[in-house]
Amino acid sequence: MTHKDVALAEMLRVLRPGGRLLVLEFSKVWKPLAPAYDFYSFKILPWMGEKVANDAASYRYLAESIRMHPDQAELKQMMEQVGFQRVDYHNLTGGVVALHRGFKF
Repeated sequence: MTHKDVALAEMLRVLRPGGRLLVLEFSKVWKPLAPAYDFYSFKILPWMGEKVANDAASYRYLAESIRMHPDQAELKQMMEQVGFQRVDYHNLTGGVVALHRGFKF
């Protein structure tokens, strides 16, 4: 999403009162895992993309776009700013992905 704030506001708008939004996204990995994860993301993943799909560029783009995504705390704050309540998140696989949850009351 180019305009995450606009998208989040629209998600809030279409939810019924009492509804919840779940966002499962790649996120910022736990610091001790970062060197290994970066090596995998920028070296292994594009190499595998080239061998399997003949498309290293798409897999390199995936790794780069993950780095541009807001971290867990920033996405939580964005959700709160558009009006979600009781926003929290749970890191999965050391923060490689995070599940954010917010409610509309």
